[in-house]
Amino acid sequence: MKLTPLDIKKQEFKKVLRGYDPVEVDTFMDMLASEFEDLLRAQKELREKVAELDIQLKDYRQLEKTLQQTLLQAQEATGKTYEAARKEAELILREAQQRAAQTVEQANADLNRLNNEIMQLYGRKESMIGRLRVLLSSELDLLKSLDMAAEEDLTGSSSLGTGKEKIEVEQVLKSIGNERPAKDNR
Repeated sequence: MKLTPLDIKKQEFKKVLRGYDPVEVDTFMDMLASEFEDLLRAQKELREKVAELDIQLKDYRQLEKTLQQTLLQAQEATGKTYEAARKEAELILREAQQRAAQTVEQANADLNRLNNEIMQLYGRKESMIGRLRVLLSSELDLLKSLDMAAEEDLTGSSSLGTGKEKIEVEQVLKSIGNERPAKDNR
């Protein structure tokens, strides 16, 4: 299945208790869709450039074919004009071949450069994904530690005989804020 940026933007996930933050997921999906759209656009531009260069190459080949036909016609005309026409056609043919060779060489250089750029973009994408994985992992660890701290606060307090404890929301938020671990500088 081929993905499009629109597929990425429209993707929905089911919501579960203690799942990912929908805003963060949506933001990440938008960034991913944008990056994917940029890659698709770059790929399209590369394909258009290759097609354009192929057309130029066909034109040069057609020019070469035309020159060969002109050479044959010049041979049939007369003996004197034959030698002059042959030399002129050979000169034009060499120039056309040189231009065609230069165009092909330039096209190959452009293709190599564009392939290198694509590889760099893939590398940047992989790096970004890795960094996002680390970030998400650390955020999940933080959430787990906050959940454990909240459970300890809830189970550690004395009950009023009902088996359950009534806790003020502000008190829980303050305790969570005070227990947040310092981020590692890695």
